[in-house]
Amino acid sequence: MKQLQERGTLGLAFIAGLAINGTFAALFSSVVPFSIFPIITLVLTVYCLHHRYQNRTMPVGLPSIAAACFVLGVLLYSAVVRAEYPSMGSNFLPAVLSVALLFWIGFKVRALRTQVTE
Repeated sequence: MKQLQERGTLGLAFIAGLAINGTFAALFSSVVPFSIFPIITLVLTVYCLHHRYQNRTMPVGLPSIAAACFVLGVLLYSAVVRAEYPSMGSNFLPAVLSVALLFWIGFKVRALRTQVTE
């Protein structure tokens, strides 16, 4: 059950990264059309993360992985939007950084999982 809670926290951090970049793009970018859904997603995700933070303890090492998942969400949204709207610029750097960050997250999760089993 504890692993499922950890995955939920990491998933919420990832969604928060997507939502914050989506909200920023919807509000301040003239290329991306406005939508209310990233704002709603951001509010609900932050509420759920705050609720988890108040009611559950995080294992050692999980906050850094959650922060990396947040940054991964920001980078992936940027890469996808730049692929959809080429006038915003190249998506090479966000794509490469997100792949490197994904491997780092996988390495850290595997190390955390072996540390917990010992």
